[in-house]
Amino acid sequence: MEWNSRAKRLIKSELAKREIDYIKLAKLMNNIGVEEKQVNIANKINRGTFSLGFALQVFKAIGVEQIELKDII
Repeated sequence: MEWNSRAKRLIKSELAKREIDYIKLAKLMNNIGVEEKQVNIANKINRGTFSLGFALQVFKAIGVEQIELKDII
């Protein structure tokens, strides 16, 4: 499986577990000081072309404390 696809699935999975949509994610990211519009977030995630920095921001905003790499690679 392609790496960007795995990263995209991971973020989408974590959002789904918490029942967080892109609108709520934009608000949560704003709460940690990251100014991102909902449409930009959706585009990045759906394309699967985002930086590790962006992924870390998403995980921080939604409260992910641990990721098991063995489950995704």
